[in-house]
Amino acid sequence: MGDGECLNGARLNGGAADGVKTPFLIGVAGGTASGKSTVCKRIMEQLGQADMDHTQRQVVTISQDSFYRELSDSEKARAERGLFNFDHPSAFNEDLMLQTLQDILHGKKVEISEYDYRRNAVCPEKKITIYPADVVLFEGILVFYFPAIRDLFHMKLFVDTDSDTRLARRVPRDINERGRDLDQVLNAYMNFVKPAFEEFCSPTKKFADVVIPRGADNTVAIDLIVHHINEILHPSGGLNQNGH
Repeated sequence: MGDGECLNGARLNGGAADGVKTPFLIGVAGGTASGKSTVCKRIMEQLGQADMDHTQRQVVTISQDSFYRELSDSEKARAERGLFNFDHPSAFNEDLMLQTLQDILHGKKVEISEYDYRRNAVCPEKKITIYPADVVLFEGILVFYFPAIRDLFHMKLFVDTDSDTRLARRVPRDINERGRDLDQVLNAYMNFVKPAFEEFCSPTKKFADVVIPRGADNTVAIDLIVHHINEILHPSGGLNQNGH
């Protein structure tokens, strides 16, 4: 599977605190509205984890969006007019991302701020607690862009969905869920989202161990990934597709 990072097992046994198993860290990259979060949801469902209490889950998903950096006053003003590039690597807090993932790999409990898309800001008062888990899915447009972060993943997936489909999904999502108007969504897409995808996101596809065309519609690819995760984590049985 790709360059074999996820097969050698060495990193599964090292790095965590004594007596704590290192979680299997999976990066899920892809363009905006490519279906990254839905692919993660399908993986969790097939591993029997989606409806479990978050304190008991063996599989958790984290969004890169929780690591947008704090904007300056002038940047906030531009963002309110749809003139800030949230798809550029500089929009993210790389150091916080790296530290958080390293803590997770060491079996530590971490707290991650939720992101408010309407305010274009992280919400420090709204924390998501990530308890130690067997599998951690980290999804976002640029999860493979930063080398130090990219090197932490045991498996790297790239959700490859054509640009027309992604735009058709993004427009109603940003209008209905994020309070944007149509002109703002289209202008941001043409001026920031599309160019940033071509410059920063798309080139990282070469780092992926598995490319998933059509996203969550590709049930065969998701089935294979789930089977592979099970084999890596539980070679003698244990957690299976039904969570037993």
